[in-house]
Amino acid sequence: MKAIVYTQYGPPEVAKLKEVEIPALKQNEVLIKIHATTVNRTDCGFRSAEYFVVRFFAGLVYPKNKILGCEFAGKIVAIGNNVQDLKCGDDVFGYDDKKFGAHAAYKAMAVDGCVTIMPANMTYQQAAPIVEGSHYALCDIRSAKITSGQNILINGATGAIGSAAVQLVKYFGARVTAVCDTKNIDLIKSLGADTVIDYTKEDFTKLNELFDVVFDAVGKSSFGKCKPLLKKRGIYMSTELGYMSQNPFLAIITPFLGGKKVLFPIPTISKEDVIFLKELVETGKFKPLVDRSYPLEQVVDAYKYVETGQKTGNVVITI
Repeated sequence: MKAIVYTQYGPPEVAKLKEVEIPALKQNEVLIKIHATTVNRTDCGFRSAEYFVVRFFAGLVYPKNKILGCEFAGKIVAIGNNVQDLKCGDDVFGYDDKKFGAHAAYKAMAVDGCVTIMPANMTYQQAAPIVEGSHYALCDIRSAKITSGQNILINGATGAIGSAAVQLVKYFGARVTAVCDTKNIDLIKSLGADTVIDYTKEDFTKLNELFDVVFDAVGKSSFGKCKPLLKKRGIYMSTELGYMSQNPFLAIITPFLGGKKVLFPIPTISKEDVIFLKELVETGKFKPLVDRSYPLEQVVDAYKYVETGQKTGNVVITI
């Protein structure tokens, strides 16, 4: 089968199109013919190992899992002997940031993992980007215990995480102030944002307004800059480690100081989360944004585009 293989950490060019064996199927697994996947920040982070901590999960010197791709949508073409909940012919989508493997024609997936039937009336290209950005956003929203009536600011509202966060925060009943560029103002309003700040014209850190939570979904600000925006017991969250990896450290010490604090939750995901996100899609409460798509053979170009930091939503790979 065709697959994108990387055998060393580095720039996008380390990802090579190769012919490899179709994965062997275990008794509790399904074999999925992948029709669509994505290139996202998770893939980029594991491919480049820019943050050395990635190597403790991916392989200290060389990557253990040589085919990336954590999101997928496709059709089940074979099932293991112990599989009962899914069957051949089912259209499924899901997420795997442990073994990856979706940048390929076929992927084996444990049936009790983060995989389920695709939402009704969606294409593979629409279903593939449901989980990655949204589960990061959901994890942070739950950690901050965001509830109805709160006032939330989301910086970087056009990315996969930020655009999901706008929609999910609105689902939980809070008020959203979103920060984005000029060309995406109408788009972000359509996702439900109550107020939109154009960062090319206004510095959001100078707002004369207080928030329960400031969620920096692009990691381009800091606790120090956003602290004046927070209420007495407000929370700052970021998707990045921050300058000199300060955010995890601040997340340890600030809760003991009282008042304003930093949260830096370790992302987790379950099958139940995937099903929850599917239900939100089916009821019109959440829709992943798709910026553009590339064929599998152009995955290097997809990586380069994602790493510009200018994408709106998600970048899809078709197979």
